[in-house]
This record gives sequence, C-alpha cells and structure tokens, in this order.
Amino acid sequence: MPLVDLTPVAALVVEEHRAAPCACVAAAVRTRDDVLYGFGAAGRLWFEESAPAGARGATPPAATGDAIFDLASVTKPFTTLALARLARAGEVRLDEPLGRVLPELAGTRSGRVPLELLAAHRAGLEAHRVLHPAGDAAPIDPGRALLECADGRREACAGDPPAEGFPPVYSDLGYLLLGAAIARRGGGELDEVVAREVAGPLGLAIAPARALRRRDPRFDERVVPTEDVAFRGGVIRGAVHDDNAWTIARDGMAGHAGLFGDAMSVARLGVALLEALAGERPAWLSRDEVGRLVAPRPGGSLRAGFDGRSGERPSSGARFGPQTFGHLGFTGTSLWIDPDAGLVGVLLTNRVHPTRASDAIRRARPAAYDAIAELMTQAR
Repeated sequence: MPLVDLTPVAALVVEEHRAAPCACVAAAVRTRDDVLYGFGAAGRLWFEESAPAGARGATPPAATGDAIFDLASVTKPFTTLALARLARAGEVRLDEPLGRVLPELAGTRSGRVPLELLAAHRAGLEAHRVLHPAGDAAPIDPGRALLECADGRREACAGDPPAEGFPPVYSDLGYLLLGAAIARRGGGELDEVVAREVAGPLGLAIAPARALRRRDPRFDERVVPTEDVAFRGGVIRGAVHDDNAWTIARDGMAGHAGLFGDAMSVARLGVALLEALAGERPAWLSRDEVGRLVAPRPGGSLRAGFDGRSGERPSSGARFGPQTFGHLGFTGTSLWIDPDAGLVGVLLTNRVHPTRASDAIRRARPAAYDAIAELMTQAR
C-alpha cells in the first residue's frame, strides 16, 4: 500500500513555524481491511552554523525516513509497556510496593509506593532533581541516585499514598525508579527487557544508542543532533540528551529517557496499541492490559505511561478526539493515538538544536496534528 505524502506537514513545522532544523512525520489510520500509513520529512539534520563535531563545513544532510531521533520522554510508554508484559508473565504485580522489588529502597519515603502509581505520576514525587553535579558529565553512582529519587517526595505528600495516588505531578524521578524495578524483575538491563518485551515482539527499530550503534554501522550518520551543551562537549549527537539519563545510563536506557528511533517505528508502536485495544494482539497484551494503562485517571490528564488531551489547545490539535492518548518528548518528539478514529500521528523533531530557547514547537505541534488528521482521513 503506498504511503500518504505527509511532506507538507513536515514543511509546516520546519518552514512556516521554524520550530526545528528538521522534522519527520509519520501516521497511520485503520481502514476496513488494512492500515494505511503516511510519511513526510523536511529540513536538514542541523543548521550549518551549529554543526556537530566532525561535521563542520559539510552540507547538513536532508531529513529522510532513515533519520534517527532521540525520543526523550516518548521512552516512557516503552517502560510502562515492559512493566505490563512482566506483570502478565507473573514476574511483578502492578500494585507491588517499590521496596519489595528493590529491597535497598524499602526504608525510603517511597518504599511502600506501588509501581503503578510511579507509572501514573501519582507517587507524590518531585518533578525533577539534578542528580549529577552541575556542569559535570562524569558518571554517577546509580544506587545513590535511586536513593535520592525515592526520597524526593513533595512536602504535601507524606506517608503512604491513597489508593488512587497523590495529586499527579509529572515526574522523571518516578520513572528512574520504575526502570530500575523493571530491570531487577526482568533479569537484565532495562533496555534488554524493553527489547525482549516490546520492541522485539513488535518489530520496532527502537533502542538506546549503544544497541543501535552496534547493529547499524550507519547509526552515527543517521542520528539527528540535539542541543549544544558546553559541559557535554558541544553539540550532542548519538547520545541521550537528558543529563540525568546520560550520567546514569550513558549509552543505555533510563526509565524516563534513552531510546532512539525513526518516525515509522514510532507509528508502528501506535498501530500495535490500537490493535491491542481492539483485542487483536492477545499474545502480546490484551485489551484490558493496555486499557488499564491508557485509561483516564482522576486529577489530571496523566495516565500510566501515557498522557491525554489537556488545556484549551492540546498539542494533539483540534481534530484528534477526546479519547486521544500519547506522549511528548522534550527534544521535540511526540506520539498521539486516537482510538475512536483508529488514527496514529507521530512528529519527530530536534527542536532543541542548537538551543532549547525557542517555544515554536508549542504552536507547531497542534498545527501538525490537525494537518495529519485531515490528510489521513481524506486518504482513507
């Protein structure tokens, strides 16, 4: 089946909104008999004046379907899907306390918090902590970092959480803890568990930098640069942008960030989730197992590993429906899935290159998703 041409959507992001040096857009819509995909790319991987080391003076390559992006927090759905797979296998329970999975954290303020509340951002944790010394890219001790995360509770959230959790606050700390728990019960490094339970079964070319570099000799040519960070040695390329993930996991994966991939692979994840919700992937995850993750929860739009529509102008635009779920990534990545329309949209950019200062992506995202919905609906 031919791809729907989404080049105008990518051009809208790069040329009209000037939100990033490059953009890749992928989409899918379920038809009566099949799945129709779309793709488009625009821009170049970096600006000439902010080329990464080793590429100065060379013409920046044009963005194509081969481009690999730092997915940033679009990593979180993979982490939670791995948790669901381990729960299905009886390796862990969603209501199991963190300290039972990681006994070294049993005496912390979060030792009695169920894993599912960590996944749903309702564990009472702070949004963020700088776990590495300021201006220092040296590795840090993962054990000490986990202790700090587990004790990073908000003052208003003391004691054991209520059944539905504390009021939601989006927290990378919870996902660092969740990733460590999954690795412990999954019997390997977190990225190995995610590959075995999610990316592998679904046939997705999504993995941390070290795994993609190992399997693809062209990884360093294909990967898109992100921010120019002095203490990281300049323009970051082929290494995770998030500083906490970098100092803890290096070229591996932390629970909140660390995966890289191309736009069509992210779109295929969205299709797999639609299929699971339709009861068509029972060998992987059932309708109820995926439904529990993406179901709305009290107090806000955050679900377990996913987010929903929020605000007067959601980043998923006006044409994706009220049941839409997905996730954003700080580097300029996003995935939105409308189960009622059978529609998946993906926008991958490097909007932090060479600096995170611009907020043009906030205007570009809804415009892009409106255009994705229009073109894919027409094509169906």
